[in-house]
Amino acid sequence: MKKWIVLTCTLLLFLAGCAGGQESSESGQEEKKENEKVTVVLDWTPNTNHTGLYVAEEKGYFKEEGLDVEIIMPGESGADQLVASGKADFGVSYQESITQARVQGVPLVSIAAVIQHNTSGFASPAEKNITSPKDFAGKTYGGWGSPVEKSVISSLMSQEKANVEDVSIVNMGDTDFFTAVKRDVDFAWIYYGWTGIEAELRGEKMNMVYLTDYSKNLDYYTPVLATNEKKLESNPEQVKKFLKAVSKGYQFAIDNPSEAADSLMKAAPDLDQELVKKSQEWLASRYQDNAPRWGEQKQEIWANYANWMYENKLLEKQLDAKAAFTNDYLPE
Repeated sequence: MKKWIVLTCTLLLFLAGCAGGQESSESGQEEKKENEKVTVVLDWTPNTNHTGLYVAEEKGYFKEEGLDVEIIMPGESGADQLVASGKADFGVSYQESITQARVQGVPLVSIAAVIQHNTSGFASPAEKNITSPKDFAGKTYGGWGSPVEKSVISSLMSQEKANVEDVSIVNMGDTDFFTAVKRDVDFAWIYYGWTGIEAELRGEKMNMVYLTDYSKNLDYYTPVLATNEKKLESNPEQVKKFLKAVSKGYQFAIDNPSEAADSLMKAAPDLDQELVKKSQEWLASRYQDNAPRWGEQKQEIWANYANWMYENKLLEKQLDAKAAFTNDYLPE
């Protein structure tokens, strides 16, 4: 079991105009507190999964809630580790990684689903003729070295009486999808909302085998926003204020995808403008989808996926699904 050391970080609140001490102003009014400093760490480089955060920053929604939010890159430590240790207040994570972390005793908690349904799947160039899981046989899969990958492929292939042992699995490392499939890989696991849209813009025909077409257990929340249990206990009001602003940011992205894309590109000007615009348009209806509000999660979704992981020997024990997520801090 991985050893985690939980570090506590104290948020310092300075009084406006207090350089000369703690005295009241001459007018007798109480000194105004500065905004609470908050950090949120991404899971990857900025993309349309993160747009609501950047909208909340650019439109001033965080400041309306009295928050001074810094959005940071994960670095070598990774978002989950930074959030679990208290070195970051909030982070972008995934149901699958939080499930594994909690079974190991790491106190991460999902507080909102960024996208309501799993939009990922196995992608391949059309000329590879991979249109269903049975077509994986005799092909080479490019992944990142997680045991989850083989189990997912096996789960899909077994439904069509095909064997995962007939698939060659290699590690792609940092190689992007388009380079890999032109070199030594036949198919890879992607999010359609980014890589799939990029393929469309490149004019490269691609087949997709979506996980959700073959198993309801694989319709899990990815990505999610997470914090740790200590934050929920020690500063619940900050969590509520953060989620109120972020919810407003994602609602804006739902209603105004083009303008929301502009907010993301202001923060990350190196992104391809056409890709961001098209991706944002594709994701707009999928952030909330059929949920009663953006961010809401169901215990059934957490339990189904955790049970699937346990049955496939990816977890050493069962997950307490109810403790892994919460809707209590979302705005009504």
